[in-house]
Amino acid sequence: MRSTRIIGLIGAVILPLAIVGGCALVQKTKVETLEQAAEQGDASKVETLRQAAEQGDASKVETFRHAADQGIAEYQYNFGLLYLKGEGVPQDYREAAKWFRLAADQGIAFAQYNLGSMYYNGEGIPQDHREAAKWFRLAADQGHAPAQHNLGLMYYNGEGVLQDKREAAKWFRLAADQGIAFAQYNLGSMYYNGEGVIQDDSESYIWLSLAAINGDEKFMKARDRVAKSLSPNERHAAQAEAKRRLQAIDARSTEKSVSRGVAE
Repeated sequence: MRSTRIIGLIGAVILPLAIVGGCALVQKTKVETLEQAAEQGDASKVETLRQAAEQGDASKVETFRHAADQGIAEYQYNFGLLYLKGEGVPQDYREAAKWFRLAADQGIAFAQYNLGSMYYNGEGIPQDHREAAKWFRLAADQGHAPAQHNLGLMYYNGEGVLQDKREAAKWFRLAADQGIAFAQYNLGSMYYNGEGVIQDDSESYIWLSLAAINGDEKFMKARDRVAKSLSPNERHAAQAEAKRRLQAIDARSTEKSVSRGVAE
């Protein structure tokens, strides 16, 4: 493999589900919105909690604190969000981590992911990449796509785990199949470079094409660079396969939303 072929991986993931700035492994903590938390529990209760926080109604916040104290995982997770954002309570990352941990221990994937991010960044708790990888893995095993991508990054870089590019490609693929553009880009880069997978320009072009759909300039440039290594017939076939995979990703996303009662 010639060094001139190398397309570098993205070292951080910035996802649209974040509610605090650009959230990444190397930036701020990744958090989920209260609406997304409803996927893990009772939407009406989550909405009531959100309204209470927005109104600053201390008595209502205390009511939900009581529910969290009773061990209801969804409330523990949402209470962690309130402390993380400083809504209805003073912003306190240590308290946020405390409530996320309680919810994470009960299997809430969003809480596991957020706790992993806080361990990675050292926010509210001491920085510990091994603990970060542990919590990302627990969320990833439940199908949490951002956790799958971040775990892939940790395997790629050897952070908190032994470096293993085959394992990195595995987790990137799982996240890429759920439509995570950064995972698609990273997987495409690995196929181009022959890292953790058999080098394949067509496969690289397919994943980079999917990553570039939203118009990210870096992704488009990488896709166009790989395109030069393909014949017209190979490029046409890869474009058709990218379209098929996009349709499959969209279909899975729609099916997932319908199963949760979310209107498209």
